[in-house]
Amino acid sequence: MNYLNMNEKEVLPVVMELNTLLADYHLYYQKLRNFHWNILGKNFFDLHEKFEELYSDARIKIDEIAERILTLRYHPVSNYSEYLSMSNIDESTKVLKDTQMVSEILKDHSSLIKQMNKVVKSADEIDDEGTIDLIGAYIRELEKSSWMLDAWNKESSEKLNVSKQTS
Repeated sequence: MNYLNMNEKEVLPVVMELNTLLADYHLYYQKLRNFHWNILGKNFFDLHEKFEELYSDARIKIDEIAERILTLRYHPVSNYSEYLSMSNIDESTKVLKDTQMVSEILKDHSSLIKQMNKVVKSADEIDDEGTIDLIGAYIRELEKSSWMLDAWNKESSEKLNVSKQTS
């Protein structure tokens, strides 16, 4: 693995964490498709479009994660049975109300961010800047999407924290 200046054995923990993230993203992607297809009610148009935006983004990330694993000279996990056994994200088998769907997606975002942090920690231990850069951007994007979904799911009377400046 001379072109990356990394030892293959040292890279294995990063690859394992990336494969878990890949499994997480597959389950997340399918859940978003489920919600996109099954949304009902007054928020149909907003959420139908938002879920499509999120699953389109997830599809791109699935490919990028798999390609990062290949760049590290390992084969990515590619079977749904393995995804189901490895993933930190559970399937959603029932039809939910709109607010429940958004809460479920926020729960998944939390799981994805936790797994991304494991990837970054593992990559940092071997100075794998390529993986750190890729996943760092994902964390920033997912945090922003989470903030927006959380704001959508709140009552308009709710308030955020106020920071006080002291002189």
